[in-house]
Amino acid sequence: MIKQLCLTAVLILVTVLASNSSVAQKMRPAAPEIAADAWILVDANTGTVLLENNADEQLPPASLAKMMTTYLVSNEIAEQRLTEDFEVLVSDNAWELGGAKTDGSTMFLSPRSKVSVIDLMHGVIIQSGNDAAIALAEHVAGGEYAFADLMNQQAEVLGMTNTQYMNATGLPAEGMFTSARDLSILASAIIRDHPKYYSIYAKKYFQHNNINQPNRNRLLWRDKTVDGFKTGRTDEAGYCLVSSAKRRDMRLIAVVLGAKDDESRARESQRLLSYGFRYFDTQVVYSAGEVIKANAKLWYGEEEFLNLTVADDVVLTFPRGSEKNFQAQVTLDKIIKAPIVSGQILGQLNVSLGENSLVKIPLVATKDIEASGIFSQLIDWVILFFTDLLS
Repeated sequence: MIKQLCLTAVLILVTVLASNSSVAQKMRPAAPEIAADAWILVDANTGTVLLENNADEQLPPASLAKMMTTYLVSNEIAEQRLTEDFEVLVSDNAWELGGAKTDGSTMFLSPRSKVSVIDLMHGVIIQSGNDAAIALAEHVAGGEYAFADLMNQQAEVLGMTNTQYMNATGLPAEGMFTSARDLSILASAIIRDHPKYYSIYAKKYFQHNNINQPNRNRLLWRDKTVDGFKTGRTDEAGYCLVSSAKRRDMRLIAVVLGAKDDESRARESQRLLSYGFRYFDTQVVYSAGEVIKANAKLWYGEEEFLNLTVADDVVLTFPRGSEKNFQAQVTLDKIIKAPIVSGQILGQLNVSLGENSLVKIPLVATKDIEASGIFSQLIDWVILFFTDLLS
């Protein structure tokens, strides 16, 4: 009778747990199916990938290549090799390849005119001007091919392993490709390294030569939290969009490549962003200086114990509501000996969710601790000697 009651209780418990698991799964619907060749959704602060499909497939970049063009120009300004008000000469070549007489996006620059760097940056970002991109490339590197070399070098530095540039515009060229993941890396770098110039991506209009053109990123009009990035389109690439939005303290980057039309790339990007903000959180789970491990044993020191912390804030992105299931494991050096220097690495913090490790962060000393006197050190040595002997 008792065995039957126990068995019944176990079955009830299993049923309840299964029911709770089913409810938990229903709380976060399946990821949306995106109508595009490739896509990715990334948290800009942590680099955590929330959703992806064909994210490493090599595809034509179209005008998304101009993101790297503006990133390099921003670098030039930051390194004081270029100033915003410097006037760049617009070559006949820039006008012929990217000017008003072409079928592509243009800033409508006049040949042999001089235009400031900052205006050209606006023309590249907001108007997607091929002429502006070529003019900047020629000024920075002496020619578009040489500038493409700089683009590829920078892509390598950023870890963009599936990208190769052939020009500054993204106009079709054999051997030029990128990937959704690489574009998310570049977008994060623009936001992180050049926030001042990233703000240009949020502007809805820019006027040059009395021609006022709108930003082609439809999400700027539909979602007030969206403040970038860039559109692209060629027959080969289809309709592409890199977008970014910030809600509360969370910033997401969505990349959609190869959508069927302008409306589709905007709609699918919005679906990605909405899903990410609704079902994920980004939070500081441990603050820099917060004591993570208190009273760790210290040998040969003026103090018997020390506290350990993390040098920087630990910021994690995770499914909303799952933080209650976090597990934190602290691993310390086997024997910690003085003297200790503040910031010295003495262990590791591993935060996991289920079987997935979310982050591994070094644990460091919170302060300097000097070595103790000879007599005190001798006592510690004897204790350690016999401890090792008996172990």
